[in-house]
Amino acid sequence: MGEKKITLQDVVEENRKIRMLRLMVDLSLSLIMQKQLTREEALEQFARVKRFALKLFPGKEEAFELIYAPKFKRAIAETYGFH
Repeated sequence: MGEKKITLQDVVEENRKIRMLRLMVDLSLSLIMQKQLTREEALEQFARVKRFALKLFPGKEEAFELIYAPKFKRAIAETYGFH
């Protein structure tokens, strides 16, 4: 009762969003690890990716923090040192 039936279109849209997020994450991590950005710019890029992810997947901040935040924090720490 009240459950929304998941359609093929829903699945296709969800997969599209996931691909978009993965692409943005991968490109951002690549820029960070290649030192294409300053440390401050890297932190801002991390924040941009998070905002983008939350626009695509509202209410999924905890998932972002579990899945993607550690990757960014590790890349920034390894590339720019701990601050």
